[in-house]
Amino acid sequence: MKKHAIIPIFIPHRGCPNDCVFCNQKAITARQADVTPEGVRQIIEDYLPTLTGRGLETIEVAFFGGSFTGIPIEDQSAFLQVAAEYKSRGLIDKIHMSTRPDYIDEKILDNLKAFDADVIELGVQSFDPAVLEASNRGHQVEDVYRACDLIKSYGFELGIQLMIGLPQDSLESCIYSARETVKIAPSIARLYPTIVLNDTELLNMYLRGEYQPLTTDEAVAVTKEMYRIISGAGIKIIRVGLKSTDLINDSDSDTNQTVGHTYHPAFRQLVEGEIAREDLEAQLTEIISRRGGGQLERRNPGGCELAVSFFSNGVSFSNMIGNSRRNKIYFAKKYPEIKIAFKRDDSLEDMVFVAKA
Repeated sequence: MKKHAIIPIFIPHRGCPNDCVFCNQKAITARQADVTPEGVRQIIEDYLPTLTGRGLETIEVAFFGGSFTGIPIEDQSAFLQVAAEYKSRGLIDKIHMSTRPDYIDEKILDNLKAFDADVIELGVQSFDPAVLEASNRGHQVEDVYRACDLIKSYGFELGIQLMIGLPQDSLESCIYSARETVKIAPSIARLYPTIVLNDTELLNMYLRGEYQPLTTDEAVAVTKEMYRIISGAGIKIIRVGLKSTDLINDSDSDTNQTVGHTYHPAFRQLVEGEIAREDLEAQLTEIISRRGGGQLERRNPGGCELAVSFFSNGVSFSNMIGNSRRNKIYFAKKYPEIKIAFKRDDSLEDMVFVAKA
């Protein structure tokens, strides 16, 4: 059962004057009018009745969209004052926002503290200076470390967002970014494969032959390794991949088109399913080895020499099966001599997969 809910407040892109190569500012700005403090109040009022009585442990108001701390501080205060009112009344539990590393300083954090804000996510994207420069991020990697240190020193919960497959990116630089994230030790992280949108400089780079987007399989392979590093350090990964609603989706224009085959609506399940398959196959290989060392052979038509059960809890069961049953199909095809059952064991933690003979 879902225990955490977010009331999203989309703050248009006026908080971010930078022009990163992957961002379609024109379309993002056009899709929603400026939000006012009263508009924030109305959004919260609309959401709250749908969240009460559901046994939720945490309800957050989250300011997303542009770079929240890049808008004028008086506007920040006006928005925060509304959220803080609902928090003081016990109707929400946390105030959450996303911003850029170069829009963090003592004055900004003092103001956020005054309104009892809780969570600050930084769009870090990469710890590789070459990737930041090629992506026209407009800040240096030193800004990331400075902002993270400041945020943690003020006692805020820190989140780090990373992107996979940016210009000049590589498996090595992505792994480096994941390991640097672990060193900083944020509370939460998000992993986003780069999507090439229309009306972006990244599209122009692609058309000029200067950039090649990752395929879905390539993006899954890289993200999987980053996921293992970050999650293995006890950092909660709250998002993997973009939802369709995160993309520009206007049926009356061509701005909903993406280039290449990186986007997948179930990208997180692809990543977590691949992790499940690898973990289970490693255990299965060990079981086979203990049973005789070599490849088992079918002794009679329709019969199986070995029966094995795969276990996960209910939350991770779909990952164990795999998107479109791909893990089930994979094991049945590769190990026809083994009878494999997929079972639920709710004593297991999320993303823990166990094979037993």
